Amino acid sequence: MKLRFPKWLIVTIIGLIIIGTGLFVFFTFFQNKTPISEIVPPKINSTQTQIGLSVQGREIKAYTYGNGINHLIFVGGIHGGYEWNSFLLAYKFIDYLNSYPEIIPKNLTVTIIPSANPDGVYKVIGKEGPITVLDIPTISNLPAGTGRFNSNEVDLNRNFDCKWQATSTWRQKIVSAGTSAFSEPEAKAIQKFVMANNPKAVIFWHSQSNAVYASECRNGILPETLNLMNAYSLASGYPAISTFDSYEITGDAEGWLASINIPAITVELKTHESIEWDKNIAGIRAIFDYFRQK
Repeated sequence: MKLRFPKWLIVTIIGLIIIGTGLFVFFTFFQNKTPISEIVPPKINSTQTQIGLSVQGREIKAYTYGNGINHLIFVGGIHGGYEWNSFLLAYKFIDYLNSYPEIIPKNLTVTIIPSANPDGVYKVIGKEGPITVLDIPTISNLPAGTGRFNSNEVDLNRNFDCKWQATSTWRQKIVSAGTSAFSEPEAKAIQKFVMANNPKAVIFWHSQSNAVYASECRNGILPETLNLMNAYSLASGYPAISTFDSYEITGDAEGWLASINIPAITVELKTHESIEWDKNIAGIRAIFDYFRQK
C-alpha cells in the first residue's frame, strides 16, 4: 500500500530543508569574517637575547622578529628614566609584534632594544621587572635630567665614535661623554650588536623635541637617511628636520652610524608623558613599507 502525503506537508518539508541549508551556509561562511591569519597568527621566528650588561649589571635585551635579508633595529631608552616614554613605546611595539607578527614584511628582520640604559631607568622607577605608566613618577617633580645618565654619570648618547670628546653638551649643560668612545658597557653593547648584524637602518626613540631628525657625522647625510626621515615624518605627523642645530652634539649614536654608512634617524616624541602610539605605529609601518620592495 502506497503512503500518500498531503502536498502542503511536502512543500513545508522542502521549505524547511532550504531554509536550514541557507542558515548553515550563512553562519558558516558569512558570519565568520575574521581572517584565518588572525585566528591562528602566522608563525614567525622570534628570539630574546641579552646583548650586554649595564654598569650595575642589569641586562640589556634585544627582541628580534623574522628572518628577512634586511635588518632594522629600533632603540629606546638610551636616556633612561628621564625619557621613560621612549622605552615604554619600545615595549608597546614588542607587544604589538607579538600579537600581529604578520605586519613584518617577509624580507625584514626587526630587532627592538627597548632599554639601552637600564640603570637610568631604575634610578627613576626604582623597581625591576615589568613597568607600566603607573610606575612612572611625574618628571616635573624630579630634578632636571634625573635618570638621563648611566651609573657612571655618562651621557650615553655622547659616548659613540663620531667627533667624540671627553665632554659634550646637553642643552646649555656640560655633560660627561666617558673616558673614550665606547668606554661605557651600554654603548659597547649597541656597538657590538650593530657590527655583528650590519643593519640596513637604525631608528632611535627619544623625547621631547617633537620631530624626526636625520643623522650625520663628518661626511654629511646619507641619501637613504633622508628617505627614512621623510617617510616616518609624513606618516606620523612629526616635523622632519634634517640637521639638529640647537646646540653642538658630539659622540652621538646616530652620528656614529652615519660614519659607518648605516642610515639612522632620531624620532623625538612631543612630550615626556605619552608614547604617542598612533603616530609612531604609523611611522613604523611607513618604514616597513619603504623596505618592503628592497
